[in-house]
Amino acid sequence: MGARARTAGRQLSLLPTATRNAALEGMAQALEAPNAALRAANEADLADARAAALTPALLDRLTLTPKRIAGMAAGCREVAAIPDPLNELMDARTLPNGLRIAKRRVPLGVLGVIFESRPNVTAEIGALCVKTGNAVIMRGGKESLRTNTVLVELIRGALVECGAPADAVQLITDTDRALVAELLAMDDVLDLVIPRGGSGLQAMVREHARMPVIYGGIGVCHLFVDATADVAKSVEIVHNAKTQAPSVCNALDTILVHRAVLDAFVPLAAARLAADGVTLYCDPPSLATLRARPKLPQDRFQPAGPEHFGLEFLSLALSVKVVDSLDEAIAHIARYSTNHSDGILTNDYANATTFCDRVDSAAVYVNASTRFTDGGQFGLGAEVAISTQRLHARGPMATQELTTYKWIVQGDWHVRS
Repeated sequence: MGARARTAGRQLSLLPTATRNAALEGMAQALEAPNAALRAANEADLADARAAALTPALLDRLTLTPKRIAGMAAGCREVAAIPDPLNELMDARTLPNGLRIAKRRVPLGVLGVIFESRPNVTAEIGALCVKTGNAVIMRGGKESLRTNTVLVELIRGALVECGAPADAVQLITDTDRALVAELLAMDDVLDLVIPRGGSGLQAMVREHARMPVIYGGIGVCHLFVDATADVAKSVEIVHNAKTQAPSVCNALDTILVHRAVLDAFVPLAAARLAADGVTLYCDPPSLATLRARPKLPQDRFQPAGPEHFGLEFLSLALSVKVVDSLDEAIAHIARYSTNHSDGILTNDYANATTFCDRVDSAAVYVNASTRFTDGGQFGLGAEVAISTQRLHARGPMATQELTTYKWIVQGDWHVRS
């Protein structure tokens, strides 16, 4: 598979933009067409997942609804509409000796992407790799194997119809975990590995990978409600960040509340969240404020322990902590954040500026929901992962982040003296 991917990737990278975009349109049409095999595969995967007592968060990620399939097709077209990053020239200049040099953007090469559940990720990864001329070997979780197998067949079919190499997109269909370790030892073939999943998967990759790795997928996300925040608007942002899609990595996990707005904000936010089934794990000041209001749904409010901070809930639950200052909020985020997505809700420009300067996350927000950390929402079409690292990409990894460059040097029969 690795040898075929290397060959296919080179062929794909040399195809014109129009051919690669045509393959993306073919992928979109294949997804939109009625497909009994895809529905049956997903239903079978879901049945096994329920029998295995997977968590509600994982079941939600695994489910392919008509809306999600339509979103996958739209994502393929959005990626096709993005300007082609390949062969872009950067930093072109002529040296004093007459040499003309420039950087030309080229694919990274062959990617290995390991992920859990979320079969929509399969289409996103395939689309971005086709657009950027990268070959990819994917390994999804066993819980989504049937669904992913059908999806990859659709992608490969679209590639063949456009004259592109099918082996640019491959899926490991054997569920033997030993094969993951074997994949991670293929540094002669794989140029980059991207694990999208929980701490167990990432620990395994750290132990075995012999090639560069970009980690993504774990997000402990915070919003700080500043003393000057608009309380009503803050309630809506917090509600969106928690409930719009609670099982994903950019969903809100912890609310930090300035003590000055404790009584004004916490009861309103708690009532709004509890009405949609959210459980709040509250520190003593916020819990006392809620207990003093017996008409609120008290069964939704629980005392927070140390384990509730720095925890990615991936469900309808979050923690609440009261702080006395902006400095205390920033210090809490520095301790517990995974550097994914963190934000401040404020009407104080200086506080917003300080927060953006001092919080070192891949995406830092002012007066917006953390749910926007997404390739599509950032106008990138899709992403293969949301990197929380510094090299070589941070945040949503889309077309430009899936490329590198080579130097092109043109001379007039130059020799070095």
